[in-house]
This record gives sequence, C-alpha cells and structure tokens, in this order.
Amino acid sequence: MWARILDWFGFGAHGRDHGGHGHDHHGPHGHTHGVIDATIATTDRGIWAIKWSFVILAVTAALQVAVVVFSGSVALLADTIHNIADATTAIPLWIAFVLARRRPTRTFTYGLGRVEDLAGIVIVLIILASAIVAGYEAIDRLLNPQPVRFLGWLAAAGVIGFLGNEVVAVFRIRVGRQINSAALIADGYHARTDGLTSLAVVAGAVGVWLGFPLADPIIGLIITTAIFGIVWQSARSVLTRMLDGVEPGLVDEIHHAAGHVVGIDKVVEAKARWLGHKLQVDVAIAVNDGLLLAAANNIATSLKAELFAHIPALDVATVRFAEPEAEGSHHHAPDPFLVSAKLASGLLEIVDTPQGERMRLRLSRHAEGLQANVAIERPGGELERLTLSPVGGDHHYLQSPVAPTEPHEFRARLQLAAGDDSEDLSFAMAEPQGHHH
Repeated sequence: MWARILDWFGFGAHGRDHGGHGHDHHGPHGHTHGVIDATIATTDRGIWAIKWSFVILAVTAALQVAVVVFSGSVALLADTIHNIADATTAIPLWIAFVLARRRPTRTFTYGLGRVEDLAGIVIVLIILASAIVAGYEAIDRLLNPQPVRFLGWLAAAGVIGFLGNEVVAVFRIRVGRQINSAALIADGYHARTDGLTSLAVVAGAVGVWLGFPLADPIIGLIITTAIFGIVWQSARSVLTRMLDGVEPGLVDEIHHAAGHVVGIDKVVEAKARWLGHKLQVDVAIAVNDGLLLAAANNIATSLKAELFAHIPALDVATVRFAEPEAEGSHHHAPDPFLVSAKLASGLLEIVDTPQGERMRLRLSRHAEGLQANVAIERPGGELERLTLSPVGGDHHYLQSPVAPTEPHEFRARLQLAAGDDSEDLSFAMAEPQGHHH
C-alpha cells in the first residue's frame, strides 16, 4: 500500500526509472513546472499529449469559472486562474513548435528555433499575471470580507479541479511511459500536485461552512503563493536556456559517451546549447596526431553515434579535432613526413623532449614486431643512422635515443622491417625559411 502511495506521487519505482531501464543512457531531462519541457516536443506523440492536456484543463477551468461567478470564492478564483494559466501555456508553445519546423533561410540560417525561448517568456508573463490577479483578489477579500455562497457548488468545483488535473496527470504519465519521456512523466506528476491544490478549495468551503469566513481568502493566498513559486521556477528555466545554459549533467553525459569510443585520448572541450527544443553539441577531442584522415574520421563518426544514443534531444553533433599541444614541437622544426606504407602508417618528425631534440615516429598502424631506423645522408657520403625504439613501452611511439645532427636539412630513408618484410621510404627535411644553419 505504501509503495502504491509513493508511486502515485512520483516517488515510487515508476517515478524513478521512467520505463524500467536499469541504466539510463538518455542523459538528463530538465523540467520545470509551468514551462513544458522541450524534449516532449521531439515526438508527435508528445505534441499530441500537449494538445489533449490543453483541452482537458480548458474544460476544467471553464466549469470552475461558472461557479466562481455565483459563489464569489477567491480561493476558487485563484485555482481557476492557475488552471487557465496552465492550459494557455500550450498555445504559445504550439505556435513556437510550428514556426520552429520551418526550414532555415539566408537570413535565419539556424532556423526559427529561438522562437520557443520567446514563447517561454510569454508563458512566464501569463503565469505572473495570473499570480498577481489572484493575490490581489485574495488580499482584497481579507481586507473587505464578503459572504461566500453556494458552498456545495464551491466544493464540487474544487473536486472538478482535482479530477481534471488527475485525468491530465494519468494521461501524461501513461503517454510519457509509452514514448519513454522522463519530462512528460514529470509533468504528469506536477499536474497531480495541482490536483491536490484544487482540493484546498474544498477545505476552504468546509472552513466557511464551519463559521470561519476568512478560510476562503486564506486558501486563496496559499494557492497564490504556489503560483508565484511556479513563476520563479519557470523564469529561471527560460532565462537559463536563453543564455545558452544546459543541465549540469549534460556535459558529464558527453564525456561518458566519449568514454565508449576507442581512439579518443581525451575530451578537450565540450559545449552544448539549446536551439528551441533541439540540442546542439560541440566537442573537441584529442587523438593520436599520426592517424590517417580516414581513421580519424571513423573516430569522429563513432563519437557522433554514441552522442545520439546517449542524448535523445540531440539534433546536431559537431566533433572537432583539437590542435596538438605545443609540447613536443619547436619553432624551427622541419615539416613532418607522412608515412604511408605496407608495414606502417603515421608521422615522422623532429620533436623537443626533456632530453633534447629527438626523431619520433607516431604510428596509427603498424605490422607486428615493427623495427624502424632513419638513415640520414650527410655531405661527403657520410651516413648517420638513428634507431627508433618504443617510448615507455608504447609501440605507437618510436623515438631515437639521440638528436639528429644539425643542420636539420637533409635527405634520408626511413627503413622499416617486420619479420621477412622490409621497406625503404625516401624523404627529405628542410628547415623553415630564416632558420637555416
């Protein structure tokens, strides 16, 4: 029984897992009551749920309005305004969703997704206006008490408000679980809480019936306070997104997705922003700079696939390769030699190390048991040989034990051997202009 009660309020098993997944790979879902979460609009089913929620709450508010006119209850007025505000928020959102589907133009190259932020501002203003009106009426009734009539109808209207919100809650939770939308499920539980607020109207009617006429305006003030709380929540959410803010866990989710991709040394930078209900992610990654272009592109493609799998609202994922760090290079190093052979692929270059300049071969691919050395042709027929050995046991980095002799302008051969196979690759290195010895 206790578990059922907890689940009804959203704290039970269903309220936690939103669909029975043991490990959530769908990233964080921010949600603020009063502004329907943008991820709901990523599916036609979610938009359908928004439409029907609007219809149900509009009918509920219309029935309550009739009782407000006859009863004169400010508690019911506050609850009615609350339900009207909740219903009307769907209108600017629906207009925004329609405009956001328009294709980009030469003027609006990113489309009209930002119009949803404007809709969010309109929603906040609607809820704020409703709170001010409800608060004014409640305070006026406290200062100038007036009789509350038709207590039976007043209590019935409170029950109608509860039932209307409960129907919306059940509807949103059920559809949310069908489309695995944590945001829509959360919105359903918020509607359930609003239903309990409507029951406060019934409590106010009972108080008046027991001879305490101020119970009605006091309940009105309590409901008004709840509406102001929604204004604060909604405004914070809308302004955060307008300033390109995202849920704190989203950056962690990007790093988590990158951890599933082999070949990424680290995530150098991770940025994200909302454009309407669509999320854009920009990631800079560090990889072995000796990789061939095809191999690097495969890593970027794999990361994009992981990002889309982890973040349902993701619309655009941009993956960039971070520039190599300054460590390991120097200002007068010759241009590196791109190695592309049967036994190995990579980059041969002269780098700075704590021990001084060294010849280093960074490998993106190599044959088993690869051995390498560089034979440099010097004037007079002298041959300078540099054996390349693994750095710290890493066979993807082969490095000479000493520096190549100055000047770093020469013709040479990279000699590769693995088992019975061998290759000689001729190359030349020349120092940048102004650094000749």
